[in-house]
Amino acid sequence: MPYETRVLMFALLAGFPGAALSVILLITQGFEPKEQWTFGLLVVGLWLGFAFTLRERVVRPLQTLSNLLAALLEGDYSIRSRGATTQDALGLAMLEVNALGQTLREQRLGALEATALLRKVMDEIEVAIFAFDGDGKLRVVNRAGEKLLNQAAERMRGRTAHALDLEEFLAGEHQRIFDGAFPGAARGRWEIRRSTFRQGGLPHQLLVISDVSRTLREEELAAWQRLIRVLSHEINNSLAPIKSIAGSLQALLSRPARPRDADEDLKRGLGVIAGRSDALSRFMQSYARLARLPAPRLGPLDIETWIRRVVTLETRLPVSVEGGPSLVIAADGDQLDQLLINLVRNAVDASLETGGGVHVGWGRDNGHVDVWVRDEGPGVSDTANLFVPFFTTKPNGSGIGLALSRQITEAHRGSLTLENVDAPRGCVARLRLPIRPG
Repeated sequence: MPYETRVLMFALLAGFPGAALSVILLITQGFEPKEQWTFGLLVVGLWLGFAFTLRERVVRPLQTLSNLLAALLEGDYSIRSRGATTQDALGLAMLEVNALGQTLREQRLGALEATALLRKVMDEIEVAIFAFDGDGKLRVVNRAGEKLLNQAAERMRGRTAHALDLEEFLAGEHQRIFDGAFPGAARGRWEIRRSTFRQGGLPHQLLVISDVSRTLREEELAAWQRLIRVLSHEINNSLAPIKSIAGSLQALLSRPARPRDADEDLKRGLGVIAGRSDALSRFMQSYARLARLPAPRLGPLDIETWIRRVVTLETRLPVSVEGGPSLVIAADGDQLDQLLINLVRNAVDASLETGGGVHVGWGRDNGHVDVWVRDEGPGVSDTANLFVPFFTTKPNGSGIGLALSRQITEAHRGSLTLENVDAPRGCVARLRLPIRPG
């Protein structure tokens, strides 16, 4: 039985006893038949009228509420209900529906504005963006993507990645450099980035292609300029005293009568020239070593054995080893030996200045091993340039050790940081390496 019919039936049942009693009183009280019919019809009419009115008063607000919800379902958030008030339950329900409509309207407006902003940004940026569905068909492309493939978006949408010659970029590494050309762009170097997202519960792929030729050229030029400045500085530092001493020795040899200590001056001058030449040779060898670091040859490496073996190589100061978990990682043992030797040597150099100690330890964290070397030295004044090649804070330092250590770390897909600590005062080097190679 429909809800409206049930409401009407209950209304009729509620008024039936009163109506029946009124009719019985009209019959038993000796009224004339005409009066009985008149008053009887009036009672029945009022009974039925109130029943149908009650049905209408109950059903009509529910129909209004249903229409409001249907409008919200269709996306029409402009309709509001009258009589929404907090004085009764029905008015409170209408008030809540009106508030829901206002909230949905604001959210829809915000979503439309955000979508418009996103489209504007996508069209304005110089990075080509393509979105493919699970079947490999293009769904979204921005203006830069149109220029890159030299086709209009209307022609490209719905076509497969194979038809657009982009299929190779939807497989393989998620981020890589591609050296080649596109229909709408000359040959160059391009950064290819690929990620996945879901829309409507279905997986999609996002392909981003950006031209990095100019950026790489600028970085390459800046690297060459830095290299030339460093090499010029170091070479000039060695050639200047060599030139000066060579001129003095030449002048000494050209004298008609040499002084008694001429031989000693010659030996001293030649010694200085040989020393500066050796220093320049060591510098160039250090640079060649930094530039020619081979790829790591991975093998099993026990962390505790590795640390304790390297620590024993340092004889100037006892190094305290704080134990950690038993771990075996895949790494190049020879390269990591050189890395840890550099860190321990730097820590000992710092601690010798203050008479402090050096502590080495390790731990495990989320698939990585963390090795730390802490000294109790004076700390480092300029931590920003520590890993810059040829930068050093030591009088006789070459500036190669930390740069080489970071290069070894990154070749193992790890990270290396140095930071000052306050309690106790000093510096701590933190080496983080993956247990399993990525």
